[in-house]
Amino acid sequence: MARKIVLLEMNEVPYRILDHFVEQNPNSSLARTLPKSTQFETVTTDNCSLSPWITWPSLHRGVNNEVHDIMHLGQNLERQDNLYPPIWKKLVDAGVSTGVFGPLHSWPLPEDSERYSFYLPDTFSPTPESHPDPLTSFQNFNLVMARESAGNVSTRMDYGSLMRFMMQAPGLGLRPQTLLSVAKQIFDERAEPWKRTRRRTFQSVLAFDLYMKQLKKTKPSFSNVFSNHVASAMHRYWAALFPSDFNELELSDDWQEQYCGEIDYAMDWFNRFYERLVAFADRNPEYVIVTASSMGQAATWGGHVDTQLYLRDLDKFMQAAGLSSAQWSKRPAMDPTVSIVVDPAHVATFKQFLAELHICGEPTKVSAKDGGFFDLHFGQTDLDPNTKVITLRGDPISHTDLGMEIVEVEDECGSTGYHIPHGILFTYDPQNPNPEPGRKQVEVTDIAPWLLDHFGLEVPGYMNRPGAISL
Repeated sequence: MARKIVLLEMNEVPYRILDHFVEQNPNSSLARTLPKSTQFETVTTDNCSLSPWITWPSLHRGVNNEVHDIMHLGQNLERQDNLYPPIWKKLVDAGVSTGVFGPLHSWPLPEDSERYSFYLPDTFSPTPESHPDPLTSFQNFNLVMARESAGNVSTRMDYGSLMRFMMQAPGLGLRPQTLLSVAKQIFDERAEPWKRTRRRTFQSVLAFDLYMKQLKKTKPSFSNVFSNHVASAMHRYWAALFPSDFNELELSDDWQEQYCGEIDYAMDWFNRFYERLVAFADRNPEYVIVTASSMGQAATWGGHVDTQLYLRDLDKFMQAAGLSSAQWSKRPAMDPTVSIVVDPAHVATFKQFLAELHICGEPTKVSAKDGGFFDLHFGQTDLDPNTKVITLRGDPISHTDLGMEIVEVEDECGSTGYHIPHGILFTYDPQNPNPEPGRKQVEVTDIAPWLLDHFGLEVPGYMNRPGAISL
């Protein structure tokens, strides 16, 4: 019988960060077990500007972006799901017990969700339905909080969704020690308000408790669980941890001192997640723990950012385009990106509007897909709120008239770390404490065929041949 697999999806973590953490924390679970793990360095073959909503489908489906053409959150994936289904669908269709917990592009909840041991869609889902149904209360709270803190971290709380979740929380696996960690976080940010940025990590902390409950209860042959919390910290604070990576750094010494521990803070929680999985595998040695990222990050730009331009009132923006609320719908996206689907009869009108809209003298950044899907990118930095930098049909117009807002960036930086093709893949096997040393390089698209082959399933012809990866 094939060994069971847990796939821990740590978004965008490279070995640079993993090795740094291990060096700084020699008694950590990662430091103790990494030498006992089979290690690979992944490289994505995606031929585009890399984003996680592109590279994770490449890992899950075994083909790169030139084949799957998944480029945006909220994109209609009906064609891709038919031609290149994700690994979890191929496994469950073959009768392999499977659990899904938050991987990108896992919405919507399948109509036959009862075939899965559990199924919680990603945090960019437009609706909260999950399986088993009690998870829906958490997902509703999770989605509300994700929307509130898409850019700056919000301290607002949706108490209705929180109470519905808390009524279910004990049965879902939320641990008392996690609640104590939440209480400590609230205390810390009251003493030092800048630490509220750490709330980004706590969505993963809460979710991981619930994942472990489902894993222990159902023990599926395959499950995957996704976390973005380290990626979020790396984007913002790479320059604080590794200032020498930058030829020019506009961020002050005080800024560096304040934020230099934030990536390590996020990695400490990664280590706690991993430690729990290792302990689970040690108690259940039929399991192998596989940790992967679909790409990595490295230093990019060390500039100081005071403000960014966000589209906050989409209704007002679409009214300016001449479309009523019945003629379009919003799709999930990550600030400062906005995704919408426009009724086919009005696509031409909307395209014309975008062609006539310029910001700082530049055309609106837009990507369009079939079915009236549009992905709009804003985020222009350090604009003067008293100067009209936007023109529509050649005439200056206030950003507020288009539903836009110039928002102060609370941590005063942009993306000081950004995407690179190289990521991590390592396997902890309690039955193999002496794996081969080294870090062989493999393609991200080698992972899906390896998993199919591992479970004895036929590898489709559009995937790489298995063999590059072995336990």
